[in-house]
Amino acid sequence: MKKNIENLMKAFLTTILIVGTMSGCNDEFLNPDPLSFYTPDNALGDANGMYALLMGASRRMNAEWYGDGAPIITENIFSEVAVEGTTDKTGPAQDLNLLILPDAPLNSADRNRIGWYWQEFYENIKLANTVVSRIDVPTYQSEEERNAVLGTAYFHRAYAYYRLTQQFGDVPLLLEELTTPKLDFRSTARLTILQKMQDDLEFAAQWVPASVAVGEVSKGAVNHLLTKVSLALADFDGAIAAATAVINGPYSLQTARYGVDASDATKNVIWDLHRPENKATNPGMILLSVSRLEFDGNGSQTSTSAMRQAVPLWWRFINTPDGFNGMSDSPDAEIPYVLQFGRGIGRNRGVPYSTQYIWNDPNDPGDLDLRHAPGNWMDMEDLTYNAESLKTNGSTFYNQNLQLKNNVGTVLCSDTIRNWYGWPHYKLFIPDPTASRPAGGHSDWYVFRLAETYLLRAEAYFWNNQLQLAADDINMVRNRAGAPDMPAGDVNIGTILDERARELYYEEPRNTELTRIAFILAMTGKTAYNGKTYTMGNFHTDNFWYDRIMETTDFYNKGVITIHGDEYTMSPYHVLYPIPASSINGNTQGRINQNLGYPGAEKNVEPLTTIEE
Repeated sequence: MKKNIENLMKAFLTTILIVGTMSGCNDEFLNPDPLSFYTPDNALGDANGMYALLMGASRRMNAEWYGDGAPIITENIFSEVAVEGTTDKTGPAQDLNLLILPDAPLNSADRNRIGWYWQEFYENIKLANTVVSRIDVPTYQSEEERNAVLGTAYFHRAYAYYRLTQQFGDVPLLLEELTTPKLDFRSTARLTILQKMQDDLEFAAQWVPASVAVGEVSKGAVNHLLTKVSLALADFDGAIAAATAVINGPYSLQTARYGVDASDATKNVIWDLHRPENKATNPGMILLSVSRLEFDGNGSQTSTSAMRQAVPLWWRFINTPDGFNGMSDSPDAEIPYVLQFGRGIGRNRGVPYSTQYIWNDPNDPGDLDLRHAPGNWMDMEDLTYNAESLKTNGSTFYNQNLQLKNNVGTVLCSDTIRNWYGWPHYKLFIPDPTASRPAGGHSDWYVFRLAETYLLRAEAYFWNNQLQLAADDINMVRNRAGAPDMPAGDVNIGTILDERARELYYEEPRNTELTRIAFILAMTGKTAYNGKTYTMGNFHTDNFWYDRIMETTDFYNKGVITIHGDEYTMSPYHVLYPIPASSINGNTQGRINQNLGYPGAEKNVEPLTTIEE
């Protein structure tokens, strides 16, 4: 294992050198800048050189889960699992009707990272296309080696286009390396792009090896992505076949205690699965982003910042019932909560749907689910008042459990949006030895794992009306967590989304998956559990994505206003992100369509529906 990691880091270093000669990191793709790669061919003279280039694509792809204002937060807040909880200023993505515009700031840790997805995924398409276009330049040891390289490039390109087509809809399709400036991009229809990606992934699944080093793309990762692309195409039989290939492959759900805390009887297998040291050895791990403190600066990702982003701002603005400040973030405190939970700022604010409602599971009245068990899940009431000044003040509430209201009903927390909600401690707790007030340190992060494969296959079975098979797959995940079976009669797209939220919070790109489901409902005309049917003809004004969020969040649907005076608003057209105006305006000889509902959409033309060979 150690040798695999060392080889991976060497590949990262090589990639940094190659990519540095190819393209400036700050250039926004699909702008009128020269896009040529004057890269010495001898840098890509063998399979190792090609893989090194693709490892750069892996690094960009994996960066979604790391750093301050990590992009994954944007995916969460454009869904029903979270909202932007920064309440002390205007700018964060809360009043979406006001702030989410094509020419607004779209790539800021303090606002949203919509532009990050556009830029970084197209940069990865550039890298993948370089390998595809130059596939026969290197010398290979065999046809199998050549095709494995090509299949890996296809994976990265398909991953980027899968995400772009669910986030932005119809987008420009590039299938080869650009060596001269191009100003005549055209939007290609979403389904046309996805069909090409499905074809490429089917090729890749034949050639990419099943066994690879940690962090590299395997056959299992290809088939997992193929499952998602097939679902997006409403090819449910294809999705079942691809998911089954993963499930029948060299993976298994980890059900027994293992790893660094295996001897700690107060923990359980759900805790073990998300320890940084354990993720690489999880037999259900399909694709992993590698981030280790010892590799910092050598191609590893930065720190996760997960505790800063997604844990409440518990350490401020909370008073005791007798009127004193109740909390301290001092690492030297007698009760050092900052070392246990980090110094959260509540940016990724879980909503009642994800922090309460899904845990009121009618199939689990005994609350047996380990994902919500004491010690794994934290609610604010589990904390105690830890400010040592309370002793000086003579308060009797020191080390007593927090309470939201006093006995006459007065709220004791001045900002319940940022300061008061539950969170999955087992997933967000990442030791941060370099910080006195931890924010969330380095950690590997799951990109794909087997639990999601089961839930994807369950969804495909559901669309095929094979409800017992769907329930069987859902229950594989539920039973590992200690939850009882879900009856086949309870399976619908809502309960599948609920299970995904329980299992994959802060892992899955929730907006992408929710939008994909909304597209499927509109494409198939299948009646949703809410009794509605949807069509593609008015998708931007009436879609399941919006209805699901309005049904569940208790923010966008309740007129909630922050302490700064900003109201949480959202419209159905936000189902797709706006195409950045700079990319449209710089494309002077063609037309990149804007998504309906945003300014500029009135200039749209019919997207391309065929691919020129």
